[in-house]
Amino acid sequence: MMNLTFYPVLLPLIGGVVLLLAHLGGLKLQRILSFILVSGLVFISVLLLQTALDFPPQVYALGNWVAPYGIVLVLDSLSALMVLITSILAMGALWYAMSTGVDAKGSHFHVFFQLQLFGLNGAFLTGDVFNLFVFFEVLLLASYSLMLHGGGRLRTKAGLQYVVINLIGSTLFLFAVGALYGILGTLNIADMAVKVAQLPESEQAVVASAGLLLLLVFGVKAAIFPLYLWLPQAYANTSAPVAALFAIMTKVGLYAIIRVHGTVFGETAGDLAFYYIPWVLGFGLITLLLAALGVMASRGLREQVAYLVLASVATLLVGIGLNSQAAFSATLYYLIHSTLLAGGFFLLADMIARGRGDFDDRFESGPVMHRIVLLGGTFVFVGLAMTGMPPLSGFFGKVLILVSAMNSIWFAWILGVVLISGLVMIIAVARSGSLLFYNTQPHLPRSSAPFNRNAFMAVLLLLSVSPILVIFADPITAVTDAIALQIYQPMQYIETVLNTPAVSG
Repeated sequence: MMNLTFYPVLLPLIGGVVLLLAHLGGLKLQRILSFILVSGLVFISVLLLQTALDFPPQVYALGNWVAPYGIVLVLDSLSALMVLITSILAMGALWYAMSTGVDAKGSHFHVFFQLQLFGLNGAFLTGDVFNLFVFFEVLLLASYSLMLHGGGRLRTKAGLQYVVINLIGSTLFLFAVGALYGILGTLNIADMAVKVAQLPESEQAVVASAGLLLLLVFGVKAAIFPLYLWLPQAYANTSAPVAALFAIMTKVGLYAIIRVHGTVFGETAGDLAFYYIPWVLGFGLITLLLAALGVMASRGLREQVAYLVLASVATLLVGIGLNSQAAFSATLYYLIHSTLLAGGFFLLADMIARGRGDFDDRFESGPVMHRIVLLGGTFVFVGLAMTGMPPLSGFFGKVLILVSAMNSIWFAWILGVVLISGLVMIIAVARSGSLLFYNTQPHLPRSSAPFNRNAFMAVLLLLSVSPILVIFADPITAVTDAIALQIYQPMQYIETVLNTPAVSG
């Protein structure tokens, strides 16, 4: 089981090296190997989640150096869920990239794709803050290359903004990590939690300030107000499969908040217990309102989907900010829904843009597309799900979060912001659908781009999560309840990491 913990990191790392060498064998060989690697990752991820639900956290000590002195990977139910979501999203994105030829528009697409998965899985599984920084840098370096894959003026401009903002975030990350290490003498997350619990009052202010600086860094990754301006342009101007994979990128920042702050500054932290929660809730509500306005003001479908991703991040922040086991279970349900549907929506937006020819994804009256009924029906489906309309999974996710918020002193604000933002987004998406599919100009010639059935299958793969979440809501919420219970019992995580012995013999 401990060896299984290492596979989601090892497999894409070795895969990236193999694909680099396979470049000499041509694109077809790269595609076959890359798809086999991602399929294997999906299979391993399912096993990991089953293991994490049935057993206590699993610790893998690299080099047989135990915590807190060595580098450890920790598999618990939350990290296993994130790895599984990432692998499914990667499967859909890769399928679409190969079906549309996006991977052929530049060099080493499949290499960087695997390295991106290596960084993502490493960030979800690492047990210390410094290696979280290292994996952040790995996935960011890979994402820079993927974002610019294929070139173009707008893509380069958006990529430059993305690089600059994330470099600033990385610099602040080092400042925060240095301050915490100077006071606590450790960067292992479990050991940090123990040291914070024993912290003298004279040093609490410094640690609290460093923790807020770290929260700011994670806010950059998650695109929280006022640090979200890089996201719409970056996601809207890159290729569709890359944007789909990037749907998990903002969730890495949210995961880091849950894992680092929730463990280090959790219930065992004494006077610093959950001191960061009001910031998370407040910025979540502000981000949700601004994201809804962005959805309304978008000039193209890709940009609108990017703002819908931002709205989903804000909703997840609200769930985290409620700081209860029930709220966190509801947040996980909504996280599964929002991540996979956002990826599918990016792919669908690209298919619509290809079908409109020179009109692309702009909200202008254009020609009748090939298979307009099928594409329009799929758009209505995903639009209803993403904006939270019944009877789809977005509605159930929001209802679960609102129900868990009923005992909060901020319930009136939360209810008002969620309902108002939801109404604004429903109106905006309905207007977009009307312009794209109803208010067409039949006299204009159709685009020569044929309907791509293989690409559409990748869209359906990711969008199928919504009916699955509704039909199997009871067993899925049982899983999210179990994960939430484990997260709100941090001592099990802390004791397992610190008491796992070296492997003898």
